[in-house]
Amino acid sequence: MSIIKNQYITDIKQIIVSARKRAYTTINTVMVEAYWLIGKRIIEEEQQGKQRAEYGQEIIKTLSEELQNEFGEGFGERNLRNFRQFYLTFKDIEFGTHCMPNLSWSHFKLIMRLSDKNAINYYLTETAANNWSVRTLDRNISTLYYQRLLSSQIKEPVVSEMEKKTVGLQLDKLEFIKNPAVLEFLGLPANSGYIEEELEKAIIDHIQHFLLELGKGFAFVSRQQHIQTDTAEFYIDLVFYNYILKCFVLIELKTTKITHQDIGQLDMYVRMFDDLKKREGDNPTIGILLCTETDKTIARYSVLNESQQLFAAKYMPYLPTEDELIAEIERQKQILKVQFGGNK
Repeated sequence: MSIIKNQYITDIKQIIVSARKRAYTTINTVMVEAYWLIGKRIIEEEQQGKQRAEYGQEIIKTLSEELQNEFGEGFGERNLRNFRQFYLTFKDIEFGTHCMPNLSWSHFKLIMRLSDKNAINYYLTETAANNWSVRTLDRNISTLYYQRLLSSQIKEPVVSEMEKKTVGLQLDKLEFIKNPAVLEFLGLPANSGYIEEELEKAIIDHIQHFLLELGKGFAFVSRQQHIQTDTAEFYIDLVFYNYILKCFVLIELKTTKITHQDIGQLDMYVRMFDDLKKREGDNPTIGILLCTETDKTIARYSVLNESQQLFAAKYMPYLPTEDELIAEIERQKQILKVQFGGNK
């Protein structure tokens, strides 16, 4: 009798697991497809404008206001730009006939940060084929797994090490269903903690106020500063000008673990700002990369044109230390935790 009963319980558990997997596949596919189509429609609209860069910024702002009023904060300007970039990166995907249902929006966001097309195709294919969780994919990208495989004559040890170190990261692959962004997409209340965009906005607000109140020559220039090359467009989270140091200070915020790509991107922003915005008599641009990963906050300076010794002597008396920046971010995170009921 107990054997029959145990089988009965096992069967019901399997029904639930199977139903959850189907729900995951359905919700995920529809959500990703919608974001791709939104990105495509934004591009189509931009291409009608005579002055594409200015027109593109305006339609993103207008569209964001309209969508947020009806569908919530998940359609802010930053996310709309992500959808736009999603389409540009993966415009060859035909969602009507070819989609990867086990790749979530979070997977695509990680992959589309890469600039190497071969790496993009590799991670896209391998994630789908091996059903990598978001945490596994994040770990593999940040540890340059693809590049290490390419440079290894014997690949088995590299693969074996990766599989061993990501076993724990593969657990609870349906965790994404609890993601507030998914709940918001479905029109459901998300009350289990602060969502990434709220955290990001609150910290940027706080850092902007903190630097201006520091009394060390900071003047606010712009948020989401748009800079453009012949082939790409970028948006920098915060831009200041320090009139004592006579240089621009760029701040980029990441709510996930810092990767080599993030560091390289900030260095690129610094170079671009020197080329496009620095005036005669200005000192080299300074970049600050902030990471608010849940269990570890990190602050790093990007100094490309000065030695560390000269930077410490000449610049640091007028800049917040990395420890001061970390402390301010941690203070803001604690405030948010209280506001959102102590969750997360």
